[in-house]
Amino acid sequence: MPNTKQAVKRMRVTAKRTARNRHVKSTVKTSIRRFRDTLAEGNLEQAAARLQTAIKTLDKAVSKGVIHKNAAARKKSRLTKHFNKAAAFQAAAE
Repeated sequence: MPNTKQAVKRMRVTAKRTARNRHVKSTVKTSIRRFRDTLAEGNLEQAAARLQTAIKTLDKAVSKGVIHKNAAARKKSRLTKHFNKAAAFQAAAE
């Protein structure tokens, strides 16, 4: 247990930040999973909307300092790449 008032406060602040970071990371993972599930179903219109939501949640996580901006850029790039590949595949099938 902490021995000083400063250490007590640091524990409170750390707990608060950890809770916020956990919530934001969970939200990001959920939005990415929903996008991938929708894309796997083959619904490109809904997948496009879910992609925008995933990108938005990644940008929010970066602005809150939860994830690094390059990590978010990498994730956004890979998600967009998956979407474009699926769109091209469906266009070629038609």
